[in-house]
Amino acid sequence: MPSGPRAVVSLQEGTTSAGGPIIGTHGDGPAISTRALRKTFRRFDLSQVVAVEGLDLEVPAGGVHGFLGPNGSGKTTTIRMLLGLARPDSGEIRLFGEPVPQRLPAVVARVGAIVEQPKFVPSFSGRRNLEVLASAIDVPRTRVDEVLDQVDLRERARDPFRRFSLGMKQRLAIAATLLKDPDLLIFDEPTNGLDPAGIRDVRATMRRLGDEGRTVLVSSHILAEVQQVADTVSIVARGRSVASGSVAELVRGRGQVRVVVRDVPAAHALLTARGWRVTREGGALLVAGVPDPALVNETLAREGLFASEVGTVRDDLESVFLELTAHVGTGGTDRVPGVAQVRP
Repeated sequence: MPSGPRAVVSLQEGTTSAGGPIIGTHGDGPAISTRALRKTFRRFDLSQVVAVEGLDLEVPAGGVHGFLGPNGSGKTTTIRMLLGLARPDSGEIRLFGEPVPQRLPAVVARVGAIVEQPKFVPSFSGRRNLEVLASAIDVPRTRVDEVLDQVDLRERARDPFRRFSLGMKQRLAIAATLLKDPDLLIFDEPTNGLDPAGIRDVRATMRRLGDEGRTVLVSSHILAEVQQVADTVSIVARGRSVASGSVAELVRGRGQVRVVVRDVPAAHALLTARGWRVTREGGALLVAGVPDPALVNETLAREGLFASEVGTVRDDLESVFLELTAHVGTGGTDRVPGVAQVRP
């Protein structure tokens, strides 16, 4: 990974920690932007796999930004390109306005990231692990207590790392990225494998970091979890961006309409013909993409199909994601021997 005078690669596998004073604010322009980003991989059978296809991504400075998509949608590959760990085939990446990887040394000191599973010395205490890392990157020991406070681990800091719960281990990894006060923190699936308590603790930590004025990019396929912590989100499927904006903007008006009607097959045919996506749920129908539930009732009534119940349900990121990616698919990337391809 390219490095500048203040850049540091952590002693942990998969964790970088570097930074300076917090100067990223909402007025600085985007912390991250990509344009037409593309990345392919060649497999052992010489076929090409498209991991990222024409990705446009913009992450505003300050706050928590969710980078959402199913497993295999290109999230980790994108993050590796942002950090200079993989080189794009084409397209543009900018961190704080600087092109990456060309000018990565100029901004890497403002970035901290956890990619893949962080590693610490099992027999060392949490504090000792951070002290070793702080010494390696020339950070005063006083900073160790500060970051332990930031992730609520001060009281358990003397416990051996091997006794930490999964959630505590992840919070210690976050503490390691904070040793040099980075402006931008990038976390790849930080709640994977955690129990509900661990998920809650990591979520609260990310929210606090965003409230401090830092930019937190968190990738995840668990949409409900991200909805509780993110200010803005980008949704990707098969390496492409399908939506972005504030959580409130994306979920507004996108809930499904649940309708109960006596003649379900006739109602299903009529609503589908109107261009809405209709699925059956027991004796009811769920209608997606309707701006106003009254439109469903009106459409049915015009044809003599009278609903006994009409209401809006599932007004959340999960329903938005399912609606937006229905035409793209939610599996991995397409693979065609010798050809890089993603179906629209």
